[in-house]
Amino acid sequence: MTFGVLALLVAAGLIGPALSSVHRATPPAVVGEIAAGLVIGVSGFGWIDPSTPTMDTFSNIGFAMLMFLVGTHVPLRDPAVRPALARGALAAGTVMAISVVAGIGLQGITGLHRPAVLAVLISTSSAAVALPILQATGRTDMPILITISWIAIADVATVLCLPIVLATGGLARVVGGGCIVIGGAALVYVCGRLVRSQRSVRELREQSRERGWALDLRISILVLFLLAWLATRFGTSILIAGFATGVAVAALGEPRRVAQQLIGLGEGFFVPIFFVVLGARLDLGAIGHAPRALVLGGLVLASSVAARSIAARIWRLPVATALLAAAQLGVPAAVVSIGLHNGQLTAAQGAAIMAAAVASLGVCAAGAAMLGGPRVLTDHAAPPDRSPET
Repeated sequence: MTFGVLALLVAAGLIGPALSSVHRATPPAVVGEIAAGLVIGVSGFGWIDPSTPTMDTFSNIGFAMLMFLVGTHVPLRDPAVRPALARGALAAGTVMAISVVAGIGLQGITGLHRPAVLAVLISTSSAAVALPILQATGRTDMPILITISWIAIADVATVLCLPIVLATGGLARVVGGGCIVIGGAALVYVCGRLVRSQRSVRELREQSRERGWALDLRISILVLFLLAWLATRFGTSILIAGFATGVAVAALGEPRRVAQQLIGLGEGFFVPIFFVVLGARLDLGAIGHAPRALVLGGLVLASSVAARSIAARIWRLPVATALLAAAQLGVPAAVVSIGLHNGQLTAAQGAAIMAAAVASLGVCAAGAAMLGGPRVLTDHAAPPDRSPET
């Protein structure tokens, strides 16, 4: 990869914020980033080759950073959510049960003969998109808390299931690799809790803050890359590594400056490159030769909304919360990225799945408007401060 190609990728990533700044009703920046990738990639002028090893490496780092940031949105440290966890789990479980049935029924119609993948696509939610909207409402009534726990549980469950349903090798190896990565993240959390109260560690972190060493950020990235290495070494997805690292960091409670550094490193460079490269891989022209792909995208979106609407009705939640829970981003992007790379999805199917994910953001925006929340959807930035500045 030359610096010219790298400059082109960064410039394409700027299209997202540029489009999102035009009007308050515009979609998140990720939509513009994917669209820019379409223009410079396979579907457009072909200025970049997304299949090169270097491009693949940058994209994988961006993918890991994306899932890292998604993991930081899991509200582990929010005591207000705990009383709502049971009903949230029931709502998420209801959607998952419906999704399994829908996945089995839709495989013949859509042409994607992978019912488990369809079930994951239908049942997943995006905590990174929906939770900031719910938190911005300032409401702490039970339906809102249930919805927060519902979305978080659905996000975590589908992230953990994804490497299994997309496994190309032995299932035992994939599950074992996932357990090793999750165990590594748990060890990082335990060690972090043990050492952060030590006087020498506090003094070192204070020096880092004063002298600009960014030690917390460096250690977070080191852990991310080590777990990503373990994931690839033991045959599971770097999705698990990124998400588990983000959850561990969220559980420890990173200071605001670390959150801002993560936004700068992830959102400012690697994550936009991931979405631009993902857009460059999509072949919209293939949909014209595979009309069933349009059916796939439409039915995934419709089934997702229907499953959540049924769950909301069963558990007596406002329909607006069902629409908010329909927001999807990280998991569909992971399905497409991994599926195209491993040959488990056709180009048309990948484009249709991403189109459905983008459309789900519009559904989420409608739910936000009904709920009285912000109409401008965020992407996947790190969450607000969870601990005092250190």
